[in-house]
Amino acid sequence: MKKNHLAKLLGAAVAALLAVAVVAPMAQATTPAPNYTQFAGCPSPSEIPFITSCLRSEVKSGYVKMGNKEVPITSPPGPITLSGGTGEELGPVYANSKGGLSPVKLKVPGGIIGLTGLTWLAEFLGSEALTLYAETQIAGQPVVNALNSITLPVKIHLINGALGNNCFVGSVSNPITWHLVTGTSGKLTGTPGKITFQETPAEILFSKGGKYVDNTWAAPGASGCVLTLFGFIPISINGLVNLASGLPAPAGVNEVVQFIDTEVAASEVVYP
Repeated sequence: MKKNHLAKLLGAAVAALLAVAVVAPMAQATTPAPNYTQFAGCPSPSEIPFITSCLRSEVKSGYVKMGNKEVPITSPPGPITLSGGTGEELGPVYANSKGGLSPVKLKVPGGIIGLTGLTWLAEFLGSEALTLYAETQIAGQPVVNALNSITLPVKIHLINGALGNNCFVGSVSNPITWHLVTGTSGKLTGTPGKITFQETPAEILFSKGGKYVDNTWAAPGASGCVLTLFGFIPISINGLVNLASGLPAPAGVNEVVQFIDTEVAASEVVYP
């Protein structure tokens, strides 16, 4: 195994910060060799011939601060996981039908009332119905610049029955763009992960505890947030969400911090 090549590919692995370029689902993914089952989401040579390395990453903890709202990443419901594969050069991460980005709904402190400022919702909704979730989704192509630098376009889905099904901050046409680094970004400073190599019972390269940060991104205003009164009168509340959440928010206001563990193996050992 080329250890230097795998170390280089850890840059692709940290695209696990909530994103993956996913190919169309295969009818049935190939089963990895024993001791490599965690890489089941990596396309086999029969699925995508140019894949040379397989990866699996976990976002263990951290937070996203957008405007004046901060959402912690906790386990449970996390960690957020990504499994897939990459080619010889740094670039896109691809996944088969067993891979991709795990959909994880993170609880937003303050709930739907904190997001909208509509305190009277408490009179109409039960305590559980007031809970608000945020789910980060890919909104474009992740770019692996180097081992310690990732560019990642995302959108944030705000999830609560009172908001309708399409309440987002960011979109494919106007994404939030994270420039994640383990160095310094604005007032934040990251830390490279500790890299080790295991030869038995499987040949796997590990990066543990990497801290990736970005304090340079801007957040657009909310879109698609609709409150339906009496079950049939839809009213746009994008303005309320923006006012209560401090959106849109310029660069320097927003923060993202992600602690990631990653493991990488050569495709030739995953699929011998």
